[in-house]
Amino acid sequence: MTTEEKIAHIFPAASEIPEAHRLSVPLEQTKYLIGGKLIEWPGEKQNVYSPVCIKGEADTEPQRIGSYPKLTETESLAALDAATAAYNNGRGEWPTMSVRDRITHIENFVRLMRGKREEVVRLLMWEIGKTFADSQREFDRTVDYILATIEAVKNLDRDSSRFVIEEGIIGQIRRSPLGVTLCMGPFNYPLNETYTILIPALIMGNPVIFKPPKYGVLLHQPLLDAFREAFPAGVVNTVYGEGRVIVPPLMASGKISILAFIGSSRVVDSLKKQHPKVHRLRSVLGLDAKNVGVVLPDADLKLAVKECILGTLSYNGQRCTALKLLFVHQNIADEFLKQFSEAVGKLKIGMPWEEGAVITPVAEQHKTDYLTELVKDAEAFGGKVMNEHGGKVNHTFFYPAVVYPVNEKMRLYREEQFGPVVPVIPFSDISTPIDYIIESNYGQQMSIFGSDANEIASLIDPLVNQVCRVNINSQCQRGPDVFPFTGRKDSAEGTLSVTDALRAFSIRTLVAAKGTDINKNIITEIVRDHKSAFLSTDFIL
Repeated sequence: MTTEEKIAHIFPAASEIPEAHRLSVPLEQTKYLIGGKLIEWPGEKQNVYSPVCIKGEADTEPQRIGSYPKLTETESLAALDAATAAYNNGRGEWPTMSVRDRITHIENFVRLMRGKREEVVRLLMWEIGKTFADSQREFDRTVDYILATIEAVKNLDRDSSRFVIEEGIIGQIRRSPLGVTLCMGPFNYPLNETYTILIPALIMGNPVIFKPPKYGVLLHQPLLDAFREAFPAGVVNTVYGEGRVIVPPLMASGKISILAFIGSSRVVDSLKKQHPKVHRLRSVLGLDAKNVGVVLPDADLKLAVKECILGTLSYNGQRCTALKLLFVHQNIADEFLKQFSEAVGKLKIGMPWEEGAVITPVAEQHKTDYLTELVKDAEAFGGKVMNEHGGKVNHTFFYPAVVYPVNEKMRLYREEQFGPVVPVIPFSDISTPIDYIIESNYGQQMSIFGSDANEIASLIDPLVNQVCRVNINSQCQRGPDVFPFTGRKDSAEGTLSVTDALRAFSIRTLVAAKGTDINKNIITEIVRDHKSAFLSTDFIL
């Protein structure tokens, strides 16, 4: 079967779906978690359709896979009341609990979460079109992240388990929670990236209100019981529905202390403006990016093509860390495009459950229309699709399009496409890509491909002041999770990594006393008799 035929027949009939990957019945989610209770929702629900379409006798249509509660402002504010009560101005059970005991709750959650792996992975695959193998990896990586967070908080607590004596003042410095946290993760990693903000917020003592992304809602349903069982009432609360309905009342209340958000800078700018005391709001944000790859004339083309394929088209390019614009030196541009286009042609297309499939249907509704508009706009300003079948569409499936030469008149030059369109710009002077990065609104990462250590060194020094990670001969990526993950300009606020996230969701606090005999006796008695969770020399093993 030719590639064109494969695209035309990409979607299966229901009977062709392997038994192991079928959703036997739609998941009609009817409950949400507030105040430690799973509450039945009698109202309107939002239908969920998979990017996977099903071929019928007459037509091919998106597969309906379930529904979830479409809550209102009333339920949103009820979640806020529950979280606020759990925090109780820092006097609640969760914020005053010892780190050791909070770890026990998190470990219990992980145990319960592991039991839901198969359900979550299947829903992850169906909801956002992520391959089965990548869905498994996302689940397992999330568990690994939680375990790494537990170890990191143990190390942090060990470092804080001693007293400091300076200038006659005895002090103990620890990290304390900030308050109610609103967590909103992205659709492309709806489990992993959501939990990279949710788990650190929890483990540092902050009650959480969690709103799943628009795409990737149902996969959290199997974990509601785990949240309810693992945490005290009000520590984890879930809200569902339209963000424009349920989120503004939370922000306008002024009771949100931390906004943990991964998504669009335009959306978060609007949310922050709604908070009446924005100086009291800690923002932990992962936002837009237009990461650039620069292929120098002495680059190892085989390696550069391999890494650029991974960087531009892994999960259909639907990653904030994806390479979204390639600058290729004009001396090697033709050969690079030839090899790159050939490599695109070898990528397996198919359904998420097919072994080896790389290019699958895109997650967002109407995304193929937007990507088609970008390609047509580029063609109007002199660009060409360089690879065979590039830009062909079948419902939610978009075959990767390599567009060259891209220039500043095109939307692809500045817009974050977040999909399988690969813009390529030729350059002769290295100042061209550098100037682009400097003038860009984004500053997350970039990649350099080359062999000359002197030239690469000359690029590193200015570029680390423009982006927060420079990758040498490799694609842009988040991991390893111990590395800092952040961005400059409009790309991020705060730093996420296993250790940095613990700092982002807490604040340094100390207890201090002059070194008088009475104070020494008081501190000794408190520590000896374990009267305080904060003032303590307990060492967590």
